Amino acid sequence: MLCDRSNSSLLIIDIQEKLVGAMPAVVVEQVIRNTRILIETAKALSIPLLLTEQYPQGLGATVPELKAHLPAQAPPLFDKTCFSGCGVQGVQPFIENPARQQFIITGMESHVCVLQTALELHAMGRQVFVVADAVCSRRKLNYRTALERLQQAGVIVTNTESVFFEWLRDASHPQFKALSKLIR
Repeated sequence: MLCDRSNSSLLIIDIQEKLVGAMPAVVVEQVIRNTRILIETAKALSIPLLLTEQYPQGLGATVPELKAHLPAQAPPLFDKTCFSGCGVQGVQPFIENPARQQFIITGMESHVCVLQTALELHAMGRQVFVVADAVCSRRKLNYRTALERLQQAGVIVTNTESVFFEWLRDASHPQFKALSKLIR
């Protein structure tokens, strides 16, 4: 039940310019900060990243604050109009990869695209972790009910620091000292 860096992929769902503008500012800052921490950690530990953008023509691209931290070789980006990231053409090789059974999810909105993607991945037999402090909704009630529903379905609700420390596993990890600066 722990995140395993050799078995994980980081899935960033729809953290886009116009969606960010619709979210509570304090919450958005936290989601972007924590997603950035997970991106930086994933890059350092060679954990694959995937991004989705919901109707980017209308909602804009992934926010610059995250784009600036993406790996030099851009991760796969999937444009979508369906709410679940699982139904996007071309995503199947990534979600069906037998070497990567865990999906760590950040993004927007908790009760729509995050929820539908997480539930579909879980139904496919993948181990899904939704990072509670790296997802959000416009309304607090939608956020809370989404996390409750995910937990009831068997999805693991976690937080950024838990994922961080589970990926590293040990303070003697060669990158622990450098990476631990991200969470201070």
